[in-house]
Amino acid sequence: MADKRVRVERPHSAYFRYSGPGQLVAKPAASAPRSGLGRGLFRAKAWLIGRPLASEEEIGERLSKRLALPIFSSDAISSSAYATEEILKVLVLAGAAALYLSIPVAMAIVGLLTVVAISYRQVCRAFPGGGGAYAVARQELLPILGLVAAAALLIDYVMTVAVSTSSAMDQLISIVPGIDNGTDHSLRILIALTVIALITVANLRGLRESGNIFAIPTYLFVCLALLIVASGLFHVVTGSVAPFPRQPEAVPMGTQAIGIFLILRAFASGSVALTGVEAIANGVPAFKPPEAKNAGNTMLAMAVLLGVIFIGVTIIALQYGIVPSADLSGGPTVIAMVAQTAFGRSNPLYYTFQVATALILFLAANTSFNAFPRLGAILAEDGYFPRQFGFRGDRLAFSWGIILLAAIAALIYVAFEGNTTGLIPLYSVGVFVCFTLSQGGMVRHWVRTHEAGWWWRGLVNASGAVLTLVVLVIVLTEKFEHGAWVVAVLIPTLVTMMLFIQRQYKASARQLAVRPDFVLPAPLREERAVVPVSALNRAVIRAVNVARSIADDVLAVYISSDPDDAREMRERWERQVPGVQLVIVESPYRALAGPLMAYLDVLDRAWPPDKMQPITFVVIPEYVARHAWERILYNQSARRLRSLLVGRPHTVVVDVPYRRDEHDRFHGPDANLHHEGASADT
Repeated sequence: MADKRVRVERPHSAYFRYSGPGQLVAKPAASAPRSGLGRGLFRAKAWLIGRPLASEEEIGERLSKRLALPIFSSDAISSSAYATEEILKVLVLAGAAALYLSIPVAMAIVGLLTVVAISYRQVCRAFPGGGGAYAVARQELLPILGLVAAAALLIDYVMTVAVSTSSAMDQLISIVPGIDNGTDHSLRILIALTVIALITVANLRGLRESGNIFAIPTYLFVCLALLIVASGLFHVVTGSVAPFPRQPEAVPMGTQAIGIFLILRAFASGSVALTGVEAIANGVPAFKPPEAKNAGNTMLAMAVLLGVIFIGVTIIALQYGIVPSADLSGGPTVIAMVAQTAFGRSNPLYYTFQVATALILFLAANTSFNAFPRLGAILAEDGYFPRQFGFRGDRLAFSWGIILLAAIAALIYVAFEGNTTGLIPLYSVGVFVCFTLSQGGMVRHWVRTHEAGWWWRGLVNASGAVLTLVVLVIVLTEKFEHGAWVVAVLIPTLVTMMLFIQRQYKASARQLAVRPDFVLPAPLREERAVVPVSALNRAVIRAVNVARSIADDVLAVYISSDPDDAREMRERWERQVPGVQLVIVESPYRALAGPLMAYLDVLDRAWPPDKMQPITFVVIPEYVARHAWERILYNQSARRLRSLLVGRPHTVVVDVPYRRDEHDRFHGPDANLHHEGASADT
């Protein structure tokens, strides 16, 4: 009995693996580019953002609490670097006596922070799918209110990038004044745009990798800030506080009367400390299991750190008599002067803290780079955003949202020339719109579900909703003339845009819908194929063969502006392509696409009116050049014709490519076709 060898050919194995009957799973090679230029670009992209990740690797990209804190909380924590300054810039208008009100104002803001943080911990638990205020308002209140919350969040995330970048540049200017001389902002803008680009690339690399990059600066800032607060409070308690020397760039003391409106304006300015609190609730699915619990614990840690640093910095600034610098003066920031009280101007720790502050402010933009794309993906899934925003890139990041956010934020930064105070009024309005809607929605959620502890949870949310609504009115009133009106206009504009997108998607879905009881019958409509030709060449012959496989009725159409060429073409066609009718359309005005479109219209009108209009397949031959740089020389008419045909009733466009490297592999009855001098531009 002889041995037998069986050789099993698996041509698919390089690109696919079987996962079941009639089901294949693509391997990385299936998505690899085929051209040399494509392979080069692929390698460059892999070097820049990393190798592509498979969908099943998504769980490995989830965040632990250690990495989630710098990614989702850097915005909120970093606001402690400028919130105190915004309060003092308002109170100084009423003189030195008014600065003592900074402590009550800061404590009121921290009290509001406590309520909001508790509320959003409950949002994490009740809505573990993410979406934050948008998901809560849409499900518990009204869909239109959900869109209002989404619009406000989108604006807030864009402004977070612009404001945090601007504030970071202020910190750098505190230690390197030459970056900005008050009149020429070009270097300042260049550095800021470079940083935004780097953060964009880091986020395109994926969540976990960006977390590893951003963790060290965040924790360094937190540790040094807590050390400054501890040192400052120690000096305050022991009575060893020495007045801080007044800076020449300081805002001059004003003589405005101390009144309720001044206090409310200071409260509105300092409320920027709450920006970014909601980001964790928007990104719950990014946490490792149990997602809701980990997100809630991260929210608690963020609120405690923000509250301690914010109150501590405010107390130290007041006790040392620190006065903020005037806008665009290039003077030191309040947080920089507070750091000097602990470390001194020449201490390396002072410069380390300033660099860490600038870095965390730069990285505060990273909160938006994670929350904005996720919200965009949720809106795309619900049909309110273009569907591209729901697609994950090579590294499982929502690349469309990341790139759009970077582009808009960069434009805003350039438009405002990095003026932090000018950007602030556009910043906090959207935040409190979201706070109010999310907490109002949570009240209805607890009343509707009657979960354990629903009454006290509902009470917390109701209190928070009332407080944030009051703050929203204050912020909008106090900052309306300073730029908040822009946000009041943008929110309804974005809502209208999202409703328009949803209407378009619904209309197309209705037009494309197939009834559940529909069964595809045998073909009832007749079909015909039309092949536009510019010459008799191999690309045209291939297109004719394809047309024959599609329909029995095949017409070739030759548009000519020269009668002699037309006569020669007919002679060659009838001799070399028998059985396929050639229609010659003379074009005395030398147009190509127009006469062909008109001829197709004539064919449609000539069809018997009592019969269903046939499907017309327009089979376009295309010559594919070997190199990308050559392709500008070919197929320009084909591209124009294709753009005109897309959307034409009863018409299907079929592209038939003929590659240059197929010259030696051309087989069939047309193998001996003479091709010299033939044009490949169809």
